[in-house]
Amino acid sequence: MLVLPTLAARPLRPPPRLAPPPLASSWNCRTKRTLLQPGPFAAGADTPRGRGGPLPEPEQRDQLLLAALHAARLRDEESRRPDPLFIDPYAAVLLSLDVAHHASEPLALHLTPCADHYRLTTRYVDDKLQNLITSSDNFRQIVLLTDGMDTRPYRLSWPKLSVVYDVSPGRVFSAAAQQLRGAGAKIPRNCVLLHTPLESPNLQEGLCKNGFNGNRPSLWVLQGLPLFTSSSLESLLLVISSLAMKGSIFIGELTHFPDWTAAADMVSEKDRLENLFFTQGFQVSFVHYENVAKDLGLGYENVAKDLGLGLAPPRKQCGRVLLVAEQLRFSDAQMESFRSHFERTEEDADEEGFEEL
Repeated sequence: MLVLPTLAARPLRPPPRLAPPPLASSWNCRTKRTLLQPGPFAAGADTPRGRGGPLPEPEQRDQLLLAALHAARLRDEESRRPDPLFIDPYAAVLLSLDVAHHASEPLALHLTPCADHYRLTTRYVDDKLQNLITSSDNFRQIVLLTDGMDTRPYRLSWPKLSVVYDVSPGRVFSAAAQQLRGAGAKIPRNCVLLHTPLESPNLQEGLCKNGFNGNRPSLWVLQGLPLFTSSSLESLLLVISSLAMKGSIFIGELTHFPDWTAAADMVSEKDRLENLFFTQGFQVSFVHYENVAKDLGLGYENVAKDLGLGLAPPRKQCGRVLLVAEQLRFSDAQMESFRSHFERTEEDADEEGFEEL
């Protein structure tokens, strides 16, 4: 087993500011206990807050909603295959009749190459999550960075006392939550689902107010969250690095960032990603789509043929990369706990010395 090197703990830093889109600002988790209780950002799984309602008419749908519906359609189509990579029983619930049958809708057009890799990624993330939470009692905080229509909280098996945080566009999540609630979708007993809108003025504060604990390990999954530039990814990693306890795991699929294209001949995108994650304390490894297929007992060439993929290298073909990273630094909450402990130790030592005098 590879032993990961330990990075030196970083000093507590001032709260960073995130430049939209899609994130706003960050927040240091050194707050009073009252602020760590579920606040206005919390939304229970069965009683979502916010303005829900039926899905809007096609001409009124925004691009984020269309992208989420597109992903839901992919999951529904995969679930209906004779030998599916995964089954999502709730994906069809998210598709209204006009979306499912309207021929002029973008969702009904032929799929892009990235769509087929999305299916492999979904299966990989499902398996990775289930393996991590079943093999360890430590991971009971799961943060899903999604498009607002991720059904993993309802279709995966979560251990008791698991807290699943969904970070996604609020409007999309509200529409999806109403559809799912009407279909009877529920998170397992003794578990809770909390939503933090992506539009929150302070994403880190929103998670902490929902009860996120930086002194406990966490799993972070990125699939579907709209990230348009490398700067938005850097800002997101800064928030995660502040919150994630040492030993926490990040699993994600990232798209190609156009702002890196100009310097692609000087520094590879893989190197850029490695450096970006390393600066936030993460050691990252990349997962090849063909290896995912092999782990499933399938040859990549056969998978490519069945899914309509070409034989070009997956990274070049679909413009996305799949990765897993481990946090090697201490979270802000851990650093604060260490500081408080040392202060109490010094105070106790001073008192003992005074008594001796």
